[in-house]
Amino acid sequence: MNDRPVAVLLRAVNVAGQRLVMADFKAVLAELGFPDARTVVATGNAVIVAPRADAALEARIEAGLKAAFGDTPDVFARDAGQLAAVLAANPFQEMAKTAPHHLVVMFLRGDPDAAAIAALQAKITGPEQVAAGPGCLFAAYPQDIGHSKLTGSLIERTLKLRGTARNWNTVRKLAELCGARGTAADGTSL
Repeated sequence: MNDRPVAVLLRAVNVAGQRLVMADFKAVLAELGFPDARTVVATGNAVIVAPRADAALEARIEAGLKAAFGDTPDVFARDAGQLAAVLAANPFQEMAKTAPHHLVVMFLRGDPDAAAIAALQAKITGPEQVAAGPGCLFAAYPQDIGHSKLTGSLIERTLKLRGTARNWNTVRKLAELCGARGTAADGTSL
């Protein structure tokens, strides 16, 4: 088999009453055949070794979480190549360098079409900016993310796609742990 590191990202854990302890997440991954799973920060991220990052892997992990806990967050899986493509496509290079915690990548279940992106841009009432990327949406928050009206719910409703968001620092860390290679749009090597 050609196993490779794969980042696994959970949607909406530790928010709105949905709480998942990372040790429990890691235990479920081990039960599913990923004994070397490594959790990354306490926000629903892990790196596993799997043949591919695809919908079948996501469904398998979702089923394991549902069996263990009765409810499950959406699961998003990305391999090194997919993460490298996201890092290389970032249109907000300056923010990635100077305020990476204000730059968010929302990993999506599909690619948003141009009309949906235009509709989302029309709904932005503050200084935020968005741009489509490979299987994701980049969102730049020059001010406070917590008080922005550009929320995950608004993004999902407008794009008609489910997603999970991570700040630039977390995305870079996951890419590094997966062995992504290349050059990020901010000029740093991967």
